[in-house]
Amino acid sequence: MAATKKGSGGSKNDDNESKRAARPKLRSSHEAPKLGAGKAKRREPIVPKEPKAGPRSKRGSRSLPPATGPSVASEAARELAVTIAITALDKKAIGLEILDVAGRVDYADFLVLMTGRSDRQVASLAQAIEEALRKKGKRATSVEGLPHASWVLMDFGDVVVHVFQEESRSLYDLEGLWMDARRLPVPLSPPS
Repeated sequence: MAATKKGSGGSKNDDNESKRAARPKLRSSHEAPKLGAGKAKRREPIVPKEPKAGPRSKRGSRSLPPATGPSVASEAARELAVTIAITALDKKAIGLEILDVAGRVDYADFLVLMTGRSDRQVASLAQAIEEALRKKGKRATSVEGLPHASWVLMDFGDVVVHVFQEESRSLYDLEGLWMDARRLPVPLSPPS
């Protein structure tokens, strides 16, 4: 039962309803337009384009053909990737891989992937890599993920380094994403 105002014949609910009716009704962008309302244009149905034939990766996205022929990566980028790998191996990184993505992406020539056993080892690997490259006059343009150290990303221009913990590496599966990228052999000693 609605309470009535003294001195008036209507209820508060009646007053609120009349105010709501006077306001223009808002329409959501997610609602379908009503056929009789306004001059709604009739849209043609969206027909998906036929995909081009080509190899697909295991994630269902289109991938490039496997790398063949010589790499287009610079020799300086290759040396930088090898230096990073050697430094990581000295700090006991596991699962080290160097992926040659030159000509496939525009942000790097090489991706260096590695795993640390704990957040402390991941942070230690990132710090050792930064120190080793600082001695050679090369600084990272960006370092992300150090506070949590489950996945540290280091950008050295032509070389991007990913230092993972085991769970993060298997979750993001960058090796699977770059299945058809050329792999550089992991060095066992510094280049002479």
